Amino acid sequence: MFRVLAPLLLALAPGLTVAADSIRVYNWNDYIAPQVLESFTRDTGIAVEYRTFSSAEELADALASGEPIDVAVPSHNDLPALIATGGLQPLDLRLLPNRKHLDKQLLSKLAAVDPQNRHAVPYLWGAVGLAINVPQAEAAYGGPLPDSWSLLFDAAQSARLASCGISVLDAPDETLALLLNYQGRSLARSAPSRIERAGNLLENLRPHLRYVDSERYIDDLNHGRLCLAMAWVGDALAAADAGQPVRFLVPEEGSVLFIDNLVIPSSARRADLAHRFIDYLMQPQVAALITAETLYPNGNADSAQFLDAALLNQPGLYPDQDTKRRLHAVEVLPEKHAKVRDRVWQRFRAGS
Repeated sequence: MFRVLAPLLLALAPGLTVAADSIRVYNWNDYIAPQVLESFTRDTGIAVEYRTFSSAEELADALASGEPIDVAVPSHNDLPALIATGGLQPLDLRLLPNRKHLDKQLLSKLAAVDPQNRHAVPYLWGAVGLAINVPQAEAAYGGPLPDSWSLLFDAAQSARLASCGISVLDAPDETLALLLNYQGRSLARSAPSRIERAGNLLENLRPHLRYVDSERYIDDLNHGRLCLAMAWVGDALAAADAGQPVRFLVPEEGSVLFIDNLVIPSSARRADLAHRFIDYLMQPQVAALITAETLYPNGNADSAQFLDAALLNQPGLYPDQDTKRRLHAVEVLPEKHAKVRDRVWQRFRAGS
């Protein structure tokens, strides 16, 4: 959810680099329907320079650099720091008439990290879980698999699956939160020393992993080169859609959910056009098209009428009530915890 920002300069208009009306958008990889960008340019005459990132760290570095970015897509737990440091412009809600279509429950959740919903619009959301290539994993494991994070975090179990390929997201908050939750604890409320011990456990698991990466695993899942991956829901569902026998599992111990948001950074050159882009994406038909393409649930309550019934009922896309009870939002970490997290994660990732 490559270490260098990869520009994807979409050929939406022949003279993009000299277009009078153009915006620069930074989004997660595989996180929009390309035809939406094309229709936005066709309908508005505004060209889009579209770039992707694959980790929160990459986006944070780009925003901190002061590089002109008109629209970005940070996760909810990164909003407080961006707001506190003046990294985001307040939204002009008068320019966002399609905001009326947004899910009020999501807006309420976001208000806890963005008071009065002044800076962010919910875009896509979802759960982190396990993507399991069932035939491969059961063959390596030697029988049916438990519905548990033990497949990853228990060294004896992950060792049995190492031969068919395991990967972990390059997502420190999610990974450490899941590990500590598996141990019956909370990342944000654990002592820094306990986070260090969790890091030691991750390092012991590292020899069983192919890599720690949030982009490479997508293609490997789609081609049957992994049997177990910590995954964002849309990537797991895309592998199943590609014909792989992949199951998306929210383990019995529970998992974390994320809300990714459309924001206007302080470095934006064309905040007026950024508002037009955000409002365009909030149209129910457009939100439905993005969900159909990415296989992530969107933040638009009125988009359901434009989604195919089979998609609405697809297991894993929109969690049922039992699954929702086992999901909790990624928490915002205190500064002292964030420093330990960064240190622990650098050690863990260095083995990749």
